[in-house]
This record gives sequence, C-alpha cells and structure tokens, in this order.
Amino acid sequence: MKEVKKVAFLTAGGLAPCLSSSIGFLIDEYTKKAPQVEMIGYINGYKGLLKGESIPVTAAVRERALVLTRHGGSPIGNSRVKLTNVKDCVKRGLVKEGEDPLKVAADQLVRDGVDVLHTIGGDDTNTTAADLAKYLADNNYPLIVVGLPKTIDNDVYPIRQSFGAWTAAEEGAKFFANVVKENSANPRALTIHEVMGRNCGWLTVQTAIEYRRLMDKMEFVPEFNLTRERQEVHAVYIPEDGIDFASELPRLKAIMDKCDSVNVFVSEGAGVKDIIEQMKARGEEVPVDAFGHPRLDKVNVGQWLGKKLAEELGAEKVQVFKSGYFARAAAPCERDLELIGKCARKAAQCALEGVSGVVGEDENRGGEIRACEFPRIKGGKPFDTSKEEYARLLKEIGQR
Repeated sequence: MKEVKKVAFLTAGGLAPCLSSSIGFLIDEYTKKAPQVEMIGYINGYKGLLKGESIPVTAAVRERALVLTRHGGSPIGNSRVKLTNVKDCVKRGLVKEGEDPLKVAADQLVRDGVDVLHTIGGDDTNTTAADLAKYLADNNYPLIVVGLPKTIDNDVYPIRQSFGAWTAAEEGAKFFANVVKENSANPRALTIHEVMGRNCGWLTVQTAIEYRRLMDKMEFVPEFNLTRERQEVHAVYIPEDGIDFASELPRLKAIMDKCDSVNVFVSEGAGVKDIIEQMKARGEEVPVDAFGHPRLDKVNVGQWLGKKLAEELGAEKVQVFKSGYFARAAAPCERDLELIGKCARKAAQCALEGVSGVVGEDENRGGEIRACEFPRIKGGKPFDTSKEEYARLLKEIGQR
C-alpha cells in the first residue's frame, strides 16, 4: 500500500443515527494521526462518486469535526445506488449507455487522487463497496475501500451490533410514549406501531423493550382510568415469527374488552410474503427499489394488519404510526457514540495500514473490532428468537 495522501467519504442507503458522527470521528482521527492527509466527501453517496461531485474537508471543518457527532442525518447526503445495477444507473443518468458504473466510479476515484474510500452504510451500501473493492483489486487500481456498518435493522453479517440501532430503539420508544395517548381519543382504539425492519425483528423487539423500560419510570392513576395496562405493549410481531391469528385474535379481543384499547408493535417486514402473494393474485405490480427489494411503503404492513385485526376486535378507530423516520434521523445516543468512535478510530488505522473491509464488532471473533473481510458482509441476518429477553418480553405481555 502506498502512502495515504487523500481520503474520501460517502454515506449511502437510508439514514441511521450514526452517519454524521462517523464522518466526524473519522475526520478527527485523521487530523490527529495523519494531519497531512487531504479529505473530501462525495455528495449523495455513490451518485456523487459517479458524477464526480464532492466537497473538501477544510481546516474549519477539521477544527469542528466533533460537532458532527452530535447530529443526525448526513452532512454530505445519501442516495440508493447499486453500482452493479447498470440499467438503473443508466436510467437515472448517472452513467452513459454502454458504460460500466464500477469502472466509472473507479476512474473518478483515480481522477480525484483518492487513496482510501470510506463507505458508511448498511448491507446494500457495503455489498456495493465490496463489488467496488473487488473491481479495484482485480483491475490493479491503487486504492482501498474501508466501510463502516450502519443500519437500524441490526441485520448485517458478521457484525454483532450495527451503528445507530440502539439509538433507533430508544427514539422509537419515545415516539410511541407520545402517540399511544391517541388511544384516549376514541373508544375501542387499535393502535399499530410499525417499526422498521425488512427481514429482521431486532429493532421491533428492542423498541418494545425500551418502551416498557420507559413505562417502568412512569406513575399512573388507576383510580382515574390512567393505567399501565392501557398503555402496555399487547403484541409484538416480527418477520422471524409467524402471526398465529387463531390464538391471537381471542387474546387481543379480551384485552380490547377490558382495556378499551389494544397496542401492537409490528416489524415492517412481518407478513410481507402474504401481502405480496395477495397483491399478485389481484394482478397488482409489486414495486421494487434499485436493489431489487419490494418497496415496503407500497406493501404497507401496518395498514394490512390494522384491517385484519379491526373487525375481529370490534375496533372503532384504527391508527397506524410509523416511528422509522423519527428514529433514524436522530443524533446517536451515548452507547452508539462510544461504539462509533471506537470503530471509526480503527477504520482510520486500517486505512493507513492498507487493510480493507468493513470495520465493526466481528461476532465470529468474539466481538473484536476489526476490518471484516468484504466477502463475509451480507444483509438479512435474522433476529435470534431464542434470546432470553425476547422470551421474557412475550411472557410478560401475555403473548406466550
């Protein structure tokens, strides 16, 4: 590996409470350990890389880099671009007909004099980074890629804990602590809390746990109908566990009769296969994104579940609340900040030593923070339903 003279950053995919802070910690670490290194940020992820659009990390930015760690979102912007989806890149005007987006990206990095590219994103971002890293290596481009793992779904192999997931759970709990009060606006209220998580129920489960911890600190006045039972989580549905409507409907009906309300937490990916089959049976097209994933905003699990439960429970009002955008745009909590800081420092070290990969807690190495090899990175890691906290949650809310 030649001497590192220039480093570039990009953030991609959906937001998570770690993008701005990851960049801030990286800039701060390079400024301390290798102040001679020039830094730039590509605007709007891989789109900016393909178009050659970037902004410099100036002396003023270096001086205030840690301010970035206290903000959500991404100062350099995101987009959903898959470099191996040539058709989509051409359609969006990011490359010309006949061009290979991987080569366009690689050539742009060379033109910009970049030695190290830091990609900050989830499984799609980092599998795209893996494709780019392989292309660079196979075609003898003299630069490396070092990724950082963000996704509030917490579903990336072999990363034990992805950035932003803890924060999203805490923020989702705060969100629900407010919207659950809507159940006092109408008799027999059915409240659906749809939580992000395409293939993994970790965030839904953790959000429910965090919300119940918030309730542990609350005081209630049961003599005046202000009860914990009315604000409680009554059901948790995730992609890894099917919904047994035969047993759930009578249970939830009894809760509705007693509490005048039912509150359900559901992952946005729970029941998706059933919904898609129903859509196709009706002759409806299922929209997909650039990565081939069904558009969950079009599938709409919360609405589907609400309709399915409402009649059986005799609900007079059904409301579906989605905490995802509120949660994923937050600034990171202390636990996340500590993890992000450790991994960003390691990522800078790996880059200066010429080691590529995605830096995070390697669950196959006892949680060691290291550059996990790109071929090992993939999404869709399911939530482990055998975990004690999950069994305890379901038992305490009466679901099992």
